[in-house]
Order: sequence, then C-alpha cells, then structure tokens
Amino acid sequence: LIVGVDEEKGPVVLKVDPAGHFLPFKGTATGAKEQEATNFLEKRVDAIPEYSLDETVRTAIVCLGSVLGSDFKGSEIEVACVDGKDGKFRS
Repeated sequence: LIVGVDEEKGPVVLKVDPAGHFLPFKGTATGAKEQEATNFLEKRVDAIPEYSLDETVRTAIVCLGSVLGSDFKGSEIEVACVDGKDGKFRS
C-alpha cells in the first residue's frame, strides 16, 4: 500500500500488485484475512469520502477487530495518518 497526497486529487491510497500495477482505493486491506477486511470496507465505501479523521480511524479499528475477532486496548494498536490538507504524516 502507498498512502500519500496528490497535489491535484488530495489524499490517495494506492494498492500495488507484484507486477507493478497500482489502483486507487477509498479503503483497502492487505495481508492475512485481506478478503474479509475488504468485504467489510466495501459495505461502507459510499460513506468513506465523507468521514472525518476520527470516523476513518474508528472504522479501520472496527474493521480490524471484526476481521480478527478480538477487541483492542489503546496500548495494543498504533494508528498513522496522512493529513490531506498539508500532506503531513503523523502517528
């Protein structure tokens, strides 16, 4: 996954396949249980562009918990964000 800010389009999430092709996504997953996570996100894809940063982070954490079948404590998870306004990365 590549996450960044395009000067014209704003924030972008790109998924790159082994051949080097890349596709833009509003939300995607990679790794173990990728399909389950992708299905979870596809159900919410229409609302994702309207989410605030807080709603986006919450959706990602709920997706992770749902797919892995566990709850997370604040000390067990780290979240990083790329701000679309100024392109700054923060965790």
